[in-house]
Amino acid sequence: MSACRRLFYLVKHRSLWIHLRRNVTTWSPVGAAFNTKPHRRLDLLEKNVGLFGVPELTCPAGFQLATKTALKNTEKLVEKACSCPPGAETVETFDQLSDGLCKVADLADFVKVAHPDPAFREAAEKTCMEIGTVVEKLNTNVELCKSLKNLLDDPDIVAQLDPDTRRVAELFMFDFEISGIHLDDKLVKAVSLHVKLLDLNNEFLIGSHVPNRIAKSAIPEHLHIHFLKEGSFVQVGGLHADSPDDLVREIAYRIYLYPNADLMNCLEELLRCRYKLAKLVGYESFGHRALKGTMAKTPGSHLFFFFFLKKLRIVFLFVCVFHTPMFSTCLQELMPWDHPYLSGVLRAERFNIEPSLYSPYLSLGACMEGLNNLFSQLYGVSLMSEHPSAGEVWNEDVRKLAVVHESEGLLGYIYCDFFHRPDKPHQDCHFTIRGGRRCQESGQYQLPVVVLMLSLPHPTKSAPTLLTPGMMENLFHEMGHAMHSMLGRTRYQHVTGTRCATDFAEVPSILMEYFATDYRVISQFARHYQTGQPLPESMVARLCESKKVCGAADTQLQIFYAVLDQIYHGKPQNCSTTETLKNMQQKFYGLPYTPNTAWQLRFSHLIGYGAKYYSYLMSRAVASMVWKQCFVQDPLNRDMGERYRREMLAHGGAKEPMLMVEGEYSDLSHCTLLKNIFLFIPNSL
Repeated sequence: MSACRRLFYLVKHRSLWIHLRRNVTTWSPVGAAFNTKPHRRLDLLEKNVGLFGVPELTCPAGFQLATKTALKNTEKLVEKACSCPPGAETVETFDQLSDGLCKVADLADFVKVAHPDPAFREAAEKTCMEIGTVVEKLNTNVELCKSLKNLLDDPDIVAQLDPDTRRVAELFMFDFEISGIHLDDKLVKAVSLHVKLLDLNNEFLIGSHVPNRIAKSAIPEHLHIHFLKEGSFVQVGGLHADSPDDLVREIAYRIYLYPNADLMNCLEELLRCRYKLAKLVGYESFGHRALKGTMAKTPGSHLFFFFFLKKLRIVFLFVCVFHTPMFSTCLQELMPWDHPYLSGVLRAERFNIEPSLYSPYLSLGACMEGLNNLFSQLYGVSLMSEHPSAGEVWNEDVRKLAVVHESEGLLGYIYCDFFHRPDKPHQDCHFTIRGGRRCQESGQYQLPVVVLMLSLPHPTKSAPTLLTPGMMENLFHEMGHAMHSMLGRTRYQHVTGTRCATDFAEVPSILMEYFATDYRVISQFARHYQTGQPLPESMVARLCESKKVCGAADTQLQIFYAVLDQIYHGKPQNCSTTETLKNMQQKFYGLPYTPNTAWQLRFSHLIGYGAKYYSYLMSRAVASMVWKQCFVQDPLNRDMGERYRREMLAHGGAKEPMLMVEGEYSDLSHCTLLKNIFLFIPNSL
């Protein structure tokens, strides 16, 4: 980035910096932007630019207009794709087609869950359903498929394609194949199943987050304060896993996980439809269909999980029974609602890691400064706070960051929706709003736009937002996804950033967790918000050691979830999903099933990660190897940062994930990949 461009950014944000400087003199501009409430300009004449700068989205009705425009352009591009001679232009047209639909659908997918205005959420949901239906129809459009098939069936034409173009062409063809394009007379049935699944997915996703309620009279009056009140009822919207009150945890667990008959029917019909569709298009199960093109390749890989479960179970019992006085020596007295809280207590007692001791050193602004410094040293990238235009953001607490490279210039934008508000999902997540791509028509690069969503406490008059170590680690994790989107410079948006194999997409975010617990990184930014004193190294060491406590039990739980997900998406079990859960929990998990509960109805990952929940474990294995080979000696090494970007982040999904892993990190062959998931287990003994 030129000195002139840097000066432009500093001048642009000078007024904000001067305003904040009076209160906090030690923060950089990006740190100051997150450690105080935003200073909003009041300009009644400022034009509403629409959400994310999309002019149609100044009001909910704009979604209908944006959808109409996108679908009109889709018709033109479909006609072009079907008529142009086979070649690179065909693939470029397909990508334009995908980009036009994704720019509306992805934005709507975010708005439907995050916008505080119900009218916006409703309009966005309609857009998602409408465009989703069109996409499913395009994936079964015979003429469109034929234009791509003509390209891929001609070896002379394929030989002229660059590797990225060939891979994208193959990925588009894969979408046709798994949608049943080859079924001829059964194609209508495949389309019908696709459309039905769209409705079922949406119904389950929404239902999995709806609170349960119970009459106030059913629980002790002194516990009412722990739950939201609704007339003569109390609402239970979560597990209250951190509550020190045993009864509160039990009540929350039993009520929140109490079966909902309609949602149960929805899930079981969803799994049946997925199996029918997979069989219809030629796969043994939905799991086989979902895992094609991933690092795992086939569902058979999850058998490796089973191999280690007995060892994990022994470790789990050892830790729980013999190392905590709070745990009874009788395992039957330990219940599922106890594990998260008591394992946290054990870590805190043994290593004195009470979160309140760490939080004063981890203000949100300090953590953002730390991320800015880290990215600057590894990649030559800076995070610069920008003032959003009128109507550009959905809440006044949202911050906008420009991601700027020292020589490449502006890379993209990150919108940070970090603070808690009513009706906002509690799950930390990353949304792609617009993917990056090289625009052949304009010669410019389409800049990526993403949203990071957390649920942090607001700053107060006396203190900035203070993070627990867990919150800080989550922030680093989600920023890993964002930088995957920012640092990729793919030719096609179909494979931009996180649009890669699911079991590879978590690698950059999990790798960031290693940086978040390394004192050489933390020491650069963690300082007391009042005194300026740095976080002592001994406290970071205790925090790292505490992660080993109950680590095997935590891993076992994740493996149990992964196995359950695989079984749900394998061959039909001829029993209810609850019976399957009960059987698997009895066989593979150390804690008993609780009667009249249905945890699977809260397992929202079944929608986006169906048959692929194991991805977190797989990605952790890869991230561990990347850390050991590239960063463990020096986490701020610029050469290694550039290598990591060049060999992994830059490709998005344009390169086979195992080729990236095996080619650049030779110690990680496909044979040893799953074994690496369990390398840390001995540390938990």
